[in-house]
Amino acid sequence: MSSFPTVGRGKRGYDPEQVDGFLSKARSVFDGRARGLTAVDIRRTAFDLRKGGYEPGAVDAALERLEDVFAERERQQARSELGEKEWFGRARELAQVIVNRLDRPDKQRFTRTSPFTLGYSTVEVDRFSARLIRYFSEGLAVSVDEVRTVTFRPQRGGYAEAQVDLLLDSVTDVMLAVR
Repeated sequence: MSSFPTVGRGKRGYDPEQVDGFLSKARSVFDGRARGLTAVDIRRTAFDLRKGGYEPGAVDAALERLEDVFAERERQQARSELGEKEWFGRARELAQVIVNRLDRPDKQRFTRTSPFTLGYSTVEVDRFSARLIRYFSEGLAVSVDEVRTVTFRPQRGGYAEAQVDLLLDSVTDVMLAVR
């Protein structure tokens, strides 16, 4: 029996078999019985929806905690292999790449979709980008959960979702690296 609640009758939630299979694999990797799963893999995991499935919010929260555990383990391993100075140097380099992207002018930070295609709202992404700039330059409090869960309204001719999502993943990587 699972520890996740299911969605209400007739509603769609995450496929229980996929979730349970993924968590079983994660447990095996964590215990050292298997390989091939990283914090980034956990962050990018997606499940099909089906009627009567697991409540997505509960599963997502568990995946975020799992990602944190894997990221901490990966950080410790990398620090021991690379040394503290090299580890932070790499995190600083990634942070600089992020800041360089975010320092671009509003409405020009990312590739735009065509006027007929939906992307992310440029105003909302630019507003969140300004917060991230302040996080990197002034130490403004922004949590990893805020970065992981931020959503943007769709907009025709908006920012390309894949580029924005990749940058947010990189921000998460840096935040987890310097915790």
